[in-house]
This record gives sequence, C-alpha cells and structure tokens, in this order.
Amino acid sequence: MKGLELIKKAFALQPVERVPWVPFVGVHGGFLTGTDAETYLKSSGEIVKGISKAVEEYNPDGIPVVFDLQVEAEVLDCKLRWSESGPPAVVSHPLAEGKKRSDLKIPGAGDGRIPVCLEATKILREKYPDIALYGLITGPFTLALHLLGTDIFMKLFEAPEEVNEVMEFCTQVGQKMAEYYMDAGCDVIAVVDPMTSQIDPVTFENFVTPFVSRIFEDIRIKGKLSSFFVCGHAQQNIEAMCNCRPDNVSIDENIPLDFVKEITLEKGISFGGNLKLTVVLLMGSADDCREHTLECLDLGGKTGFILAPGCDLPRETPLKNLKAVTALIHDPYQQDVVRTLEKKESTLEIFNMKDYGQAEKVIVDIITLDSESCAPCQYMVEAVKRVAPHFDGVVEWREHAIKKMEAVSFMSSLMVKNIPTICIDGKIAFVSQIPPEKELVAAIQKRINEKLKLKIRSKRSEFILLGEEESQCRELQERAMRALTELGKDVEIKVVAGREKLASYGVTQTPAAVAVSYKIKSEGSLPSVEVIREWLKEL
Repeated sequence: MKGLELIKKAFALQPVERVPWVPFVGVHGGFLTGTDAETYLKSSGEIVKGISKAVEEYNPDGIPVVFDLQVEAEVLDCKLRWSESGPPAVVSHPLAEGKKRSDLKIPGAGDGRIPVCLEATKILREKYPDIALYGLITGPFTLALHLLGTDIFMKLFEAPEEVNEVMEFCTQVGQKMAEYYMDAGCDVIAVVDPMTSQIDPVTFENFVTPFVSRIFEDIRIKGKLSSFFVCGHAQQNIEAMCNCRPDNVSIDENIPLDFVKEITLEKGISFGGNLKLTVVLLMGSADDCREHTLECLDLGGKTGFILAPGCDLPRETPLKNLKAVTALIHDPYQQDVVRTLEKKESTLEIFNMKDYGQAEKVIVDIITLDSESCAPCQYMVEAVKRVAPHFDGVVEWREHAIKKMEAVSFMSSLMVKNIPTICIDGKIAFVSQIPPEKELVAAIQKRINEKLKLKIRSKRSEFILLGEEESQCRELQERAMRALTELGKDVEIKVVAGREKLASYGVTQTPAAVAVSYKIKSEGSLPSVEVIREWLKEL
C-alpha cells in the first residue's frame, strides 16, 4: 500500500498491515545535502533537495515539507537569531515592545519566507504524489507567546481580554497558513503548539480550545487531514487536545505512548510518536534504534498509530540510525529477530551527585533538549537568564542540552525525567513549567538563605586561653572580650589551666592563645575512608 493511503487508513482508525512511518525531517534535510540550517530554511531548492534525499534514504509514508515554527513570527516582526545547526530562535516580542495588535497584519502568501515553503510544497507534491505531505503551522498559543513574550502567562490571569484578542489574531494567521499549505498540495496540516505544555487543562480549555478547534474545522471542510502536535510534558492536556477534534495527536518522549493511545482511541482519534530524539536517534547505535522502534511498534499497535520522532530530528542524526528504523518497519522478519534478542544493559554513566550543591555559589541547572531549537526550552532558559542578574556573583546558571551524552548522564544523575527542567543546587525545582519571575526568584533566594545558615553553622570557632593557673589568663581574657565586642563576632572564649593540659596543646610558655575554627564535613551520612583521609590531610 502506498504511503499516503496507509496514513489515511491509520488516521481513520482502520487496522493496517504495517504501521506508517513519518520521519520529522527539518534541518536534518540540510545535513543530508551538506547545507547549513540557515541556508536550507531560506531556499525552496535546498528544501526540495533535502526532503528528496530523506525520501530516498528513509522510505517514509509521510514527511513534513518544512519544520520551522518561526516562519509566521518572522513575518509578524519578531526578530530571529539564526543558527547553522538548527531552526532560528525568536529573540524579540513586538507586542511586549510597544507595537499594538492593530499594527499586525495577517501574512500573505508572498510574505517573508512563506513563498519558500509553498514553492517547495508544490515541487514535492508533483515529485512524490504517493507520499503524505505534512504542512506544519505554528499553533496559536505558541505564536501568541512569540508576540507577547512570557508576559502571556501573567496576562492569562491579569488581562484575559488582551490574550483573547491576540489568540483571535493568531488563529486567523493559522487558518490562512493552513489554507496556503492545502492549496499548495499538503495532505496533512499539523498544528504544532509546544507552548501549550506550559498550561493546565482549565487554562487550555479557556484560551486554546475555542481557537485551535476552528483551524481543525477549516481543514476538515477542505477534505484534508489534521494533526495536533505538542512537545514537552503535556500529559495533563491530552484529553483537552482530543476535544479540539483533530484527526491525530502527536507527542514526544515526555509522555508515555500507551497513555496517549488509551485516551485518543477512546475519543476516536489517531495518535503518533514518540521515538526518543537524542538518547536513541542522535546518540544511540543502530541496535538501540531497532530495539526502541520495536518497543514503540508493540506499544502503538496497528490501529490508529503513526510512528514518528518526538519532534523534528536533530540536524546531525546519523543516517545509519534512521535507516535502521526504516528497515525494521518494512521487515517483519527483522522485527521478530530483534524481539528475541536480549536488551543490552545501559552503558550510561551515572555521576555521584550526593554532595552536589556544596559550592559557595548557588548553581541553577536547566536541562533542555536545546534552547536554540526547542521553544519551551528557549523560554525556560530566558526565564533564568532574566533573574540571574538579581543575584550577581551569588548565582551561576548552566544549560545542559541533552544533544550531548554528558548532558544525558547529568540529567539521569539528577533523576530528571522531563524536559525542560530547572534544578537548583541539584534539586528538581520546576518541571516542564516556565516559572513566573517571582516564583523563580523566591526559589533561588530560599536556597541562598539555606546556604547562609549552613555557612554560619560550619564556621563555629573557639578562642582558647592557656595558663598555668586561671588567674594568669584573666587580663588576656578581658582583652579578648573587648576585641570580640569591637568586631561583633560570636566566638566562644575558653580558659584552659594546668601543666598537663598545656602539654596536650604543645604549649611551653604562658599565657598563650589558640584560635580554633571548626568546619562541618558531614551530617547525616557515613563518609568513606577515602573521604575521611582527604579531610585529615587538611589538619
């Protein structure tokens, strides 16, 4: 069966002889042809070459033309920061910088890079009539966040009318973009709205459902198929997404596939996902990819399931890994072979993080997919960058993008399960939710206060006065008391008298004074001999 027919059958919840395969090729297409991301996303010719190479290598049933959630934002005056290895990032927000909603106009088919996307669609449609072409548009909530910035989360409660006005505009943009892609030849319109992972179901139903449902209705009227695609920890919103009546819901590895399967099929909606992008496809071996693909196939089943990565493929995903996925999907015998093989033990290195967070500074770690290519990750990193100057010299922040294996090890060592996540001194603080500035500041300040208390306790000191008799130390004691008064220090003064005690201190002449500083090395745990040996070296 041809790919387009297979996908239509899966979307209709009809049993299929083989699960359809949709690799989300974005700037990975440029990698296949040796083109950097910026050049690739600005040229219809390069896009056609990249997608054609992906079709040749991965034998897909469906494929997106372009995976770039900044196309609409760029036309609407958002400034972009370009990258050689990933899609651009939005770095300015017009409605937070003085522009009015009335200043913004619905993009035309000839604006910005829209003609590039549409021209590539038309060429690919003619070239591959039997493959389902996906037209990806930016979801209304994510586009509204691009325009308003993270202030949108505060405005949801303080200025809901303003948010609704912007959402209405973004919905009209989405309707137009869907129309452009359908007219150019796309079979499936995917509304990609990753920032909806940042809100609860009630907020979703109030500020997303009424708007995005209209886009899906337009697509249905045109006789095309639709998909609602969200990445991040959006498990709480799956049912709300289904209630928007798309034909398909696609998710990433943050959400269990069996959980989505149960809800979507009950609602009469197909589902897609959720191959792990980094740990498996980008950094794993071909065997890892085969094992994980089989796991997804077994979980998804042959009714209503489309196998796909959790998001657009990292640019440098190895060709051999994706070809391993392709071969397994098309070969039932190979599936049986992999199913009988024992799974290899994980070779992931786990760090000893027991004493993490003991440095002088408070360390804020942000675990991301990559803030340059993942919108929720980008805005979470920006939230930390914005508050860090409030704690100048006291707080240090670091991003750990799990496109590198050491970052994956770090993530696992901190027991982080979802992306993006903020950890403060090694403790999970905010999971897949961009914290309001006040909450983030309060969480960091709380840790600073805790460290200050520990620091005060760890520097308990004594000033010991030694003499053959106590009377010999009286004047020295008075001087020490005065010195403490002038310094404002809290140090215990102790008098030690007697020749035997003097000898234990190695004192031969009196009066003498010994300043002693105590530092707590361990509390509530049993240190190893090696650790104690290091402590003793300091004495």
